[in-house]
Order: sequence, then C-alpha cells, then structure tokens
Amino acid sequence: MAESMQGLKRTHRCTEVSAANVGETVTVMGWVAKQRNKGGIIFVDLRDRSGILQLIFEEDKCGSENFAKAEKLRSEFVVAVVGKVEKRAGAVNENLATGDIEIIAEQIRILSEAETPPFPIEENSKTKEEMRLKYRYLDLRRPDLQRNLILRSKICTEVRAFMAKEGFLEIETPILNKSTPEGARDYLVPSRVHPGNFYALPQSPQLFKQLLMCSGYDRYIQIAKCFRDEDLRADRQPEFTQIDMELSFVDEEDVIDVNERLIQHVCKEAIGLDVQLPLPRMPWQEAMDRFGSDKPDTRFGMELVDVSEVVKGCGFGVFTGALENGGSVRGINAKGQAEMPRKQIDALVDAAKGNGAKGLAYLAVLPDGSYKSSFAKFMTEEELANLVSAMAGEPGDLLLFAADKNKIVWNVLGALRIDLAKKLDLIDDNKFNFLWVTEFPLLEWDEDDNRFVAVHHPFTMPMEEDWQYIDSDPGRVRAKAYDIVLNGVELGGGSVRIHQDDVQEKMFEVIGIQKEEAWDRFGFLLSAFKYGVPPHAGLAYGLDRMVMLLVKAESIREVMAFPKVKDASCLMSEAPNVVDDVQLEELGIAIVAQETEEEGVGLTE
Repeated sequence: MAESMQGLKRTHRCTEVSAANVGETVTVMGWVAKQRNKGGIIFVDLRDRSGILQLIFEEDKCGSENFAKAEKLRSEFVVAVVGKVEKRAGAVNENLATGDIEIIAEQIRILSEAETPPFPIEENSKTKEEMRLKYRYLDLRRPDLQRNLILRSKICTEVRAFMAKEGFLEIETPILNKSTPEGARDYLVPSRVHPGNFYALPQSPQLFKQLLMCSGYDRYIQIAKCFRDEDLRADRQPEFTQIDMELSFVDEEDVIDVNERLIQHVCKEAIGLDVQLPLPRMPWQEAMDRFGSDKPDTRFGMELVDVSEVVKGCGFGVFTGALENGGSVRGINAKGQAEMPRKQIDALVDAAKGNGAKGLAYLAVLPDGSYKSSFAKFMTEEELANLVSAMAGEPGDLLLFAADKNKIVWNVLGALRIDLAKKLDLIDDNKFNFLWVTEFPLLEWDEDDNRFVAVHHPFTMPMEEDWQYIDSDPGRVRAKAYDIVLNGVELGGGSVRIHQDDVQEKMFEVIGIQKEEAWDRFGFLLSAFKYGVPPHAGLAYGLDRMVMLLVKAESIREVMAFPKVKDASCLMSEAPNVVDDVQLEELGIAIVAQETEEEGVGLTE
C-alpha cells in the first residue's frame, strides 16, 4: 500500500547531491530505475529528471522495516528516501554525475507502486516508436528525452531573456481567428453561438503581429502555438511552436543583426557552442545553382555544376532536348564512386524519378581512364572529355546528370546530393553550419492555378530596384526576404513587409486577388494601414526544429512532449475521436455518409 510523504520535504534532486554533501543527511525522491539485492545489502538506482543517484540499504543501518520495503522495490516505484551522503565504497562510476558518492539509506517511504512497464525505461530505446508514443508518459521518463525537453525549456528562457534586453515586448495573439486560406489548410473550429461560422486556428501570428506594429509596440516577441493541416514529415507536425517576432522602423540588416546575436547567445547558453559572427550569406539564386536547394547543407561539397554550354549541340537528345525547352543540364561528381554497383545506380535513378526527373544519366570514369556510361555512345570522345573536364572528373569518379526544366533539375540533384552524402558518410555531425539565404524571388508561377503566387506571403516587400519589372517580368522581381538555415534545414524565415498602399494593391493584383477579395480576406489589416503604418519587418523560427538540430535528434517528435504521428493522430490520447451527438447538434453539424470513387463510403461533415 502506498504511503504518504508525512511531512517529508525533498532537500535535493538526485544529481544536486555531490561530494560537497558528504556527511550530510538528505532527502531525495524519485523513481526506482533498478534494484539489485546482493543479500544483506540492496543497491537501488534512483532516477528523477536530473539523473541517477545510487542508494544503499543495509538492515543494520536502516532497520528491518525499511529493509523489507527496499526488498519489494521494483522498476518505476516512486519512493522518498532519507539517508547520509558518503563517498562511494566501490569503484567510481565515471558515467554518472553522482558516480563518486552514494546515499546510505536510513528511511524509505513507498509513495506509489508500479506495474511492470511495457518496455524498459532507458536511453536510446530500441522499442518501436508506436509503442513508446502509446505510453508517452512512460517514454518521457527516459533520460535522453528528458534532457531534450529540459534543453527546450532552457532555450525558451534564454530567448525571452535576450529579447527582453533588446527591447522586445512579449504579447500574446489570438488562437481563434478568421480563416484566410493562403498556402496550407487551416484547422477549423465551429462556432456554437454563430451557427454555420467557423474560427481558424492560426498558421502563424502574421497579421496580428503586423497590427501590433501599426499600434506602436515597436518590438514584439511571442513563443506562439501554430497549426497547419498538412502532410507530415520528420520535421513537421500539425501543431508546432514558433519563436515569432516583428520590429518597426527597421530594414533587413537590423533584423539579421539582432537575430545573429540571438543565435549566438542561445547556442552558447544552451549547448556551449561558440557561433562566429557575422554568419555567411548566400543569394537564393546561388544556393539553387550550387546546391539545388534554398536550404543548402554546406557541411560537405559535391556541388552542382551547370554543363549546359558544354553539352549544347552534342548528339545526346535528352541533353539537347532539355536545352531546347528552356531547361538546363547539370551534374554532381560523386568522388571515388566509379565502380558503384549497377543496382545502386539504378536505385539512384529511381529516386531521381521520384523527385520528378524522367531519368538520371551517369558517366563513370574508371580507374584506367575509360568510361562506363548510359549515354557515351551518343557523344564523341572529345565531347565526353570536355564534359568530364567541366565536372572536374578524375579516374574513379561517378558523374551524375539531370536534364530538364531548372526547377526539376535543382530538385532532383539537390535531393540526390543529400542522399549520396548520407550513404557515403560525408556529413560531419559535429558541425553546425548556419547560413542566411537572401534575395528570394517575390513570386513563382503556379502551373495548376495558371498564375503567379507569393513565394512567402503577399505582404513581403519587393526589392526597390526590381519593382520596375512587376508588370513586364514578375518572376524577375526579388523579395526582401531572408531564411536562416542550419545544416540543410530551414530554421526560420522572414521578410521586410509592404507598408505602402500602392505596392500592396499591386501585389494583390499580380497574384490574382481582386480588391474586393483582398478586403474580404485581410480587411482588418488593410484598414489599419490607412491610419499610419511604420516600416516593419520580422522573422519566425521553428522552435521544435531548432531544438531538434541542437540536440542532433532525428525527428521533432523527440523534442516535443506529446507529438502526433504521420496521420496527425495521438496514439496515447486517441485524438482525434468521435464526439457526442449532443455536441454536434449544438454546433449544427451533421455527419453524413459520402461515397468517393477512391475510398467507397466514408464519413464527412
């Protein structure tokens, strides 16, 4: 039967006890990680969020009643123990922060007994993630997950402290908003008191933080919950957290300056990493040309090479056809991989097709200088030699090429570059390579909607020198937008905002939003802009991604307390789930069967 604490007060967390406390009587509380009965002496590893502490029970020192309690201890029992701190009698355990001491127990209270857990509570668990997520409250006891969440808390504390010193005010924005669909799907919440109407959960606090600038608050910061109803990946969840900020009377350089110093401060305080400033910058066009990605991983080479001029007029129709259609031919050099088995090359080709390519051409420069290639028979020896030279190819290298529209070529080779780097172990996991990507396109052409759409959002300021092309060549206009990238992952992004009426109206016109629709969607913001709006700019980080990268986790699920799985469900709480008919009736919602061609009969609202 569980006991009460009966007035006991914890004096220390487990790893707060040290050699400095030798000779003192302390009270510690936590979970039993392990119990080992050696006959006459019982060793117990006590665990709390701080770590592990060894307890020793000897009957002549703790009494027969306490010794009997220690004998029945099992994994995950919750206990309170009073004892004296002593130097460890056995060998020092270098792997524990408390490895040089132990507690000689004098009294124990079993506060809660526990059933045998469905999996071991241990670091680097081999238990399937689905099982661990079902029992997430047990999974969260694992020391590695606890370290992740403790670091997450520390990062939030350091962000708030730094930004407060920089003059930022922490202001909360609403969770129940008006739906302004532009990009990912909104999560909708039906209103009981306004039948047939819905709130939307925020995808970001974008409009409200701009309104705060209109209201004169000058510098805003919020660690904000955001929601997007989109397909999930390792670094994406339906609900996530942003470090969100907005500044008035600033330009791009001001935003970059304060954020570089924020990154430097957080990295130093959180993981002891010294980040050298200024951080490198790279225009979007250069990032795409060199790495095939707007979030390039610069920890390794294998950069893309444009060989369009070299193969122009050659006999290989795949190359020349792509050029005739306005595309390009680019390649990457996998150094020393000329003798890669054909099966592995075929797998690379299949991956390229999965990323939109029609295929992948390869040319292996064998150790003897001869070639093995999928297209050599279509080109002369001179053309092949020129191609190899342009790729800086040497005997032993494998050259891989994509030919298509630029967007497809970048996508294919950018993904192939990362895939090969992982397979060939080219990435130094101890590096933290930060990079600003700047000068993004303001607009991009949407093939499905047959119109230009905003690359970031429709409130992004164009670069003044490019505004002259907004009618004649909209795709040429660059934005005052900037992303911060870490190790090939977008850590955050932002932009200078439009604050002039005429520029904003033109922006809406170019992306096909008529004046009436613009006012219907964004009327409260546009109305505020009529009463004096300062030049302003902002940025938002993905907090979950930041923590994931700093702790070198594989997924953001490892740095969130209660994450969802790929179908946006929670295996532990079983959300989403059905609700009572009475609740639906109050909301005026009926669930009706709907037949679809793909799925047969299903349920819909």
